[in-house]
Parts: sequence; structure tokens; C-alpha cells
Amino acid sequence: MLTNRDISLIRRGRLYSSCVRSSMLHRSETWPVRKENEVALQRAEMRMVRWMCNVKVKDRVPSKELRERLEIDDIILILQQNKLRWYGHVLQKEDTDWVKKCMEYEVEGSSLRGRPKRMWREVVQKDCQARNLNMEDAMDRGRWKKLIKIGWSGWWVGECFFWYQLAQVFSDKGP
Repeated sequence: MLTNRDISLIRRGRLYSSCVRSSMLHRSETWPVRKENEVALQRAEMRMVRWMCNVKVKDRVPSKELRERLEIDDIILILQQNKLRWYGHVLQKEDTDWVKKCMEYEVEGSSLRGRPKRMWREVVQKDCQARNLNMEDAMDRGRWKKLIKIGWSGWWVGECFFWYQLAQVFSDKGP
């Protein structure tokens, strides 16, 4: 069905998002994602997107254009949204809840040699900084949902966020 030419590209994109991508990102909200994981996910997604659009790499059609044809978001954006949505749920829980205690738990003792493994909390804090979010935003469920939703389904939030950041840059510089 994903390559059936009788089905519109937009419908194929919706089918892909609901079936294939959801399987690829199952339980992704708890992954401490590294750069190589993101690259592997993007490559796999773009192979499928090109296959659905019947476009070869030799045709040199940009990935962004292919995603726009299917009206799907970048898989890394969806991955971020999943992590931030779960983070919001955890922050809204009571301090006595075991899930929140696990998130804040620090292991005692000496660590292994070399660079420490990347922790989920570090990844989420980096995502929050990239979107200019803080813990107080998560306490308001409706607002948090709007702030983390960027893309085809929430493009206006991203657009407003872009203009807000642009205005802050120019207001900091002064006349």
C-alpha cells in the first residue's frame, strides 16, 4: 500500500506515520539517543520515503521536499516530541511517585573509566534548551502540549516560536 500509485502521497504519508514510524519509535520516549542512533533512524526513514515517492538518490530530490510531499515530519522531531511528552508526564507526578523518584535517582559509588554513558535526563534537558522550555511550563498540561508539538500537525506553534526567538534576538541587540 505504501507504494501503490492509486493512493495519494498524503494518504501514504499518513499510513506510514501511523504504522511504520510508530513501530520504529515504539517506547522511544525512554531512549537515551546518541547521534549515531539519530542518523540511523533518519537514513532508514529516508530510504522508505524515497521508496514511497518512487524517487532514487540519483534524482537528488531534497529530503525536506519529499517529506513535504507526504506531509510528514522529520523522525528526529517526532523522537524529541515523544521524549518531551513523557518528561512532562513525569514532572507532573507527585514527588512520592516511584517514576519521578527513578528519574531523580543518583547511583552512588565510583564510575567506570572513560566518558560516562549519556543519560536520558541529559538528552531531555538538551531538547528542552533547544526549544527554550523549562520545568514550570510542564506543570500546565495544555500549554506543554502546544509547546512540544511542532511540525505539520503543530506548525503554527513552531512558526510563532521562531518569530518570538527572532524578536528576542533583535531586542537584545538594541537600535
